[in-house]
Amino acid sequence: MNRLLRSLASQYTSLSRPARLFLLALFFDGLLFSAWQLFFNLYIVSAGYSRDFLGLVNAAPSIAALLLGVPMGLLSDRLGRKRAMIIGFSLANAAIIGMALVRSEVLLFLFAAALGVTAQLYILSQAPFMMKVSDDRSRDVLFSWSYGMYPLASTLGNFIAGYMPDAFTTWFHLAGRAEAYRSVLLFSVLSSFIVLIPISLIREPASTAAAGELQKPAPRVSPWKVLLRPLTIKLSLPNLLIGLGAAILVPYFNVFFAERHQMSDSALGLLFSLGSLVMGVACILGPRLVSNLGGKIRMVVLGEAASLVFQLAIGFSPWLWLAAVGFLVRGALMNMVAPLYDAFGLELTHESEHGAVNSVRYMAWNLGWAVGPYLSGVVQARYGFSPLFLCTGILYALGIALTWIFFRPERMTKKMDQGTIEA
Repeated sequence: MNRLLRSLASQYTSLSRPARLFLLALFFDGLLFSAWQLFFNLYIVSAGYSRDFLGLVNAAPSIAALLLGVPMGLLSDRLGRKRAMIIGFSLANAAIIGMALVRSEVLLFLFAAALGVTAQLYILSQAPFMMKVSDDRSRDVLFSWSYGMYPLASTLGNFIAGYMPDAFTTWFHLAGRAEAYRSVLLFSVLSSFIVLIPISLIREPASTAAAGELQKPAPRVSPWKVLLRPLTIKLSLPNLLIGLGAAILVPYFNVFFAERHQMSDSALGLLFSLGSLVMGVACILGPRLVSNLGGKIRMVVLGEAASLVFQLAIGFSPWLWLAAVGFLVRGALMNMVAPLYDAFGLELTHESEHGAVNSVRYMAWNLGWAVGPYLSGVVQARYGFSPLFLCTGILYALGIALTWIFFRPERMTKKMDQGTIEA
């Protein structure tokens, strides 16, 4: 254990100062924003909104991001990554505050849509920023730490958040569960502005190439040519399928456990806290397994395929303990390999195109999230959760298959030898 801890400490200290400040920002984000993710769905339900509307408001950010995600990626290229993250985070938080304050369904939907657009500017700037402050030796470490830092911080955040509704009800003499959830949501979002402190301290480095073979400045290419390039489309198709599968199920795990297994708020907080801990540790350990499993893509495919077994355990186990174990392991496997796929995709493209390429990948992801949550709400109201677990499994399997078909190591080696990597 001591050897492992020393190795992880060495990994962290080997990162550049901008990278470490970025990871600190993600830590604050995960710590302070976890209460919103834990209780927003429960707030909507307890406030008397319908399940159909719950699905619609969860889909709204992705609908908006689908429409304007590509312009946000291009805007990030123009603004620079640090400035784009600050502006995007600030505007997204303002939209979230609006969601917690308004009661009108129309206004709530509009604020959720505004969140989807502004959050894209923040999110789409992160991976290109990490490419900029890392090199071939540190890239896998930084991407994996970035995915791990948020859930590790959420471990503590979810645990504390689980006790906050009861505490706020007692302290502020709140009437009803909806008001308690609403107070927790506002506290979570307002406190999360602390994230801007480490981001503001970052000194963004001058542009450098992401990979050795791309050291020369890239010729100016039309953004639309980048967006429609076969490589960009191949990177995006698995995102579309896995995004849709995740969208119809993942946002509702809290509702599933609360209804199927009658878990209390504090028990939910504990479960999601453990899930964040396991997920964070798995993300950080991921780069150590890449070479052992034969490269990024092989690890991505194996990790996602193994997660399917545990996903079925969540949905169809009659025992809470087995469903909880499935929840923990599924989340760890899926999130352990996600940063590796992100890094793999950006390594194949020039730095000047990172924003555009990343925006297309997220657009494919958001296409699934634009329709998935609403469809899920409709299915939940009429048939329950079982069909959703089956559909998610099928969509994940298709996404995994496409990832292997497009990017299996033997195929990529052959293309690189032939100089046709963009074909």
